[in-house]
Amino acid sequence: MITPAQLLTGYARGVFPMAESADDDRLYWFDPPMRGVIPVGGVHAARSLRRDMRRGGWTAHLDGDFDAAVAACADRDTTWINAPLAALYRQLHDAGHAHAIEVRRDGLFAGCIFGITIGGAFFGESMMSAQENGSRMALLWTSSHLQRCGFILFDTQFLTPHLARMGGVEIPRAAYRSRLASALRREADFRARPLLSAAALLP
Repeated sequence: MITPAQLLTGYARGVFPMAESADDDRLYWFDPPMRGVIPVGGVHAARSLRRDMRRGGWTAHLDGDFDAAVAACADRDTTWINAPLAALYRQLHDAGHAHAIEVRRDGLFAGCIFGITIGGAFFGESMMSAQENGSRMALLWTSSHLQRCGFILFDTQFLTPHLARMGGVEIPRAAYRSRLASALRREADFRARPLLSAAALLP
């Protein structure tokens, strides 16, 4: 069984664990040849997304219910978040190394994102939408928040078409590990500053 300390060591070495399914208690380490990253503070917000935010009603909340965010991300037909991994995320949250940003629209849950932090690196684990644009809003808020809190690496593990449309790119393993090494030498604190309001996020 992987311990929280071993999990952090793995991230610091450039690898990450996943399960085959929610029903499989085993965890496997992954080290893909190409790594997805999001430019910190550089998420692309399409005009339609900006228009939606300016209609009002959007708010973001930091670490309101971490376990609920993880459960929401795992609640899908196929998931790599099993019970042991969810328990590890909870332990890392208790230790200050895992955080979640939840977004709401008119007070109702709309989406979230959660990830692990070490130094100036944020390892995005998963995100989801409960309403249209929910995960995109969460990604936008997270990227901005990371920049304001001193982070320099936003790791998405794999690059999806959804992430690519919002500015995500793939970089080779060697380039990723170089960026990771720089980020690990940096001091950053995910809770150093409050989340911006929607109006301040897109002035």
